[in-house]
Amino acid sequence: MPYVNIKITDDGVTPEQKAELIKGVTDLLQKVLDKNPQTTVVVIDEVLTDNWGIGGETVTVRRKK
Repeated sequence: MPYVNIKITDDGVTPEQKAELIKGVTDLLQKVLDKNPQTTVVVIDEVLTDNWGIGGETVTVRRKK
């Protein structure tokens, strides 16, 4: 039973885009590793840009530059 956790920032990703990610990852695991799509779990975590840091600063700060 594959478990995939996708973490993205919370900037306007639509429900349709999330559904496409879930379907795409599930299909890829089936194609590449022959995993059963019925037992594949995909979780998308949306993280506030204030809670995501790169190079010692938040994504919020980096995007303002």
